[in-house]
Amino acid sequence: MTETVRTGYRVRASALEGRNWLNTGGRQLGLEDLRGKIVLLDFWTFCCINCLHVLDELRPLEEKYSDVLVTVGVHSPKFEHEADPVALAAAVERYEIRHPVLDDPELITWQAYAARAWPTLVVLDPEGYIVANLSGEGHAAGLESLISELVEEHEAKGTLHRGNGPYVPAEPTAGNLRFPGKAVPLPGGTFLVADTGHHRLVELEDDLTTVRSVVGDGTKGWRDGDAGTARFNEPQGLAVLPAAVAEQTGYDVVVADTVNHRLRAVALASGTVTTVAGNGVQRLLDAGNQTKRAPGADHPSEAASAAGSDVPGSASAQPALGSDPLAVSLSSPWDVTWSTALGRLVVAMAGTHQIFSFDPVTGALGILAGTGLEGLLDGDGAEAWFAQSSGLAEDADGNIWVADSETSAVRRLAFSTADGTTRVSVSTAVGAGLFDFGFRDGPAGEARLQHPLGVAVLPDGSVAIADTYNGAVRRYDPATETVSTLARGLSEPSGVLVDTTAGEPLLIVMEANKHELVRLPIPKEAQSVDEGARQTQRPASPMAAGTVALSVRFAAPKGQKLDDRWGDPTQLKISSSPEELLVSGGGTSTGLTRELVLSDSVSGGVLHITARAAACDGAPGGEIPDHAACHLYQQDWGIPVTIDAAGDTELTLDLRGLD
Repeated sequence: MTETVRTGYRVRASALEGRNWLNTGGRQLGLEDLRGKIVLLDFWTFCCINCLHVLDELRPLEEKYSDVLVTVGVHSPKFEHEADPVALAAAVERYEIRHPVLDDPELITWQAYAARAWPTLVVLDPEGYIVANLSGEGHAAGLESLISELVEEHEAKGTLHRGNGPYVPAEPTAGNLRFPGKAVPLPGGTFLVADTGHHRLVELEDDLTTVRSVVGDGTKGWRDGDAGTARFNEPQGLAVLPAAVAEQTGYDVVVADTVNHRLRAVALASGTVTTVAGNGVQRLLDAGNQTKRAPGADHPSEAASAAGSDVPGSASAQPALGSDPLAVSLSSPWDVTWSTALGRLVVAMAGTHQIFSFDPVTGALGILAGTGLEGLLDGDGAEAWFAQSSGLAEDADGNIWVADSETSAVRRLAFSTADGTTRVSVSTAVGAGLFDFGFRDGPAGEARLQHPLGVAVLPDGSVAIADTYNGAVRRYDPATETVSTLARGLSEPSGVLVDTTAGEPLLIVMEANKHELVRLPIPKEAQSVDEGARQTQRPASPMAAGTVALSVRFAAPKGQKLDDRWGDPTQLKISSSPEELLVSGGGTSTGLTRELVLSDSVSGGVLHITARAAACDGAPGGEIPDHAACHLYQQDWGIPVTIDAAGDTELTLDLRGLD
């Protein structure tokens, strides 16, 4: 096991403290109740796509080691809404979490275990000692190895107790729909809904209640076939193809099958479901902006095509991803919409913080915008940063509007063509950064949202926003560059669309936590709300002004080695908010150490740090075999700091856990 260093110095686990416990039948657990079990603490927050990936990574381990392993989710909220116990209970139900969850809104246990990132995993042995600390996702194989070692060790010592854990399922709350994601109108006047929590699609009559037909058998999984046997896994976005394209492809609707990491297609007349893109293996890397090689490419074809172009003639030189879309790894596609400007689909690839494109006719799949780094950065599509983009809509001018959820932002993709070259540019209409949110209307530069998941273009050209964690529908007016509120008091609206079937346009909102779709009028006079702008509040680290030595520790997992065939396979990208906090040491360069200089002219701020390392299967010290599986490990940190003369002059982070 090389993911963590197990030394002779044993650290006793800290108490599990918080507001309440979920999935325990009302029982309040303590570490003493878990003695004799291997305990896996999963520090998560329900907005975080990486945390959701980890939930799925852990399920096979929980099943295999059900009599010796107890996972405890420690919910450590990022956004204000996530501290609401009702919202947390809904999230635990929505994501089918089958282990105890500690509600830790004040981050008491988070601080006790010195967590710095979502997700963080901490492993405790049956005697209550910490044996591993891991950041990020992709640890399933290493965890299995460690658990196996611990089982053998503690069975021999007599300190392992087999038997059932403390999990007690909660009562379900859903009805005909379960946490609906997105919906689209169909030509016949009905609506196709992603019934996300039931793992199926439902066609509703115009009353938004009566079920006309169902696609999918309602069982979580992946299976193509007819409407009664096909399977999905938390489908979200839907797009209806233009009639001419549907005639060529033989299907009418494309579905973002989120947890299957695939795009699926539905022929409405027959209900037949097919897979049109994605191999079901989660994409853990960005192949873009690499002219020689995409570090950690899952497939040789991806690396070879990395210098290709997504948009024909694009100056951005964003990569095409090979000739076979079924061989490409995707990562949590969350929404999909048709672009008339491009003549293809645009896909919000939430898991890699990128925007993809897909041509249903040719099968061409490529990266349209986004480097894969998480954050808010505008400019050329090849250089832009996104953060868990989750909603898409096209306006009359061919621009694509993006609900960029983790930056609480609305972004815009604009396309321009000159001399046969199409350029993609990214701009931000509303939003300030990864840790800035709130509920404030007014000038767009000062307005704030909270984790929006959907957008729709209104008849006047303004943009309706499903402002999910504020429980509201907001509007951005590009003409005046202002934000207002159309409706509030909703329960996690996950999507919004415009209904023009009755003449006067109305809003249809997917109210996820009420398991229903609702029609709302578009008010002639929108509200103006100002409940303030906020930043994510986590304990700040006192740092001394001047030179700070940053070090990110990384150890390749067992059976892998750093891939140094093309130079240093590690990278740091560093910036700060405000920019004045960082005098020097910002930018992108190879290596996992950096000398930072912090200013004494500001009281503090946030250091934004992204670390990457590429490793491939192979023995340490040996050669990497041809066609070896390669992996890109990445972690993003936003570390609040205060400038303090007595503060630290060193900052050490773990990309893969070292204790």
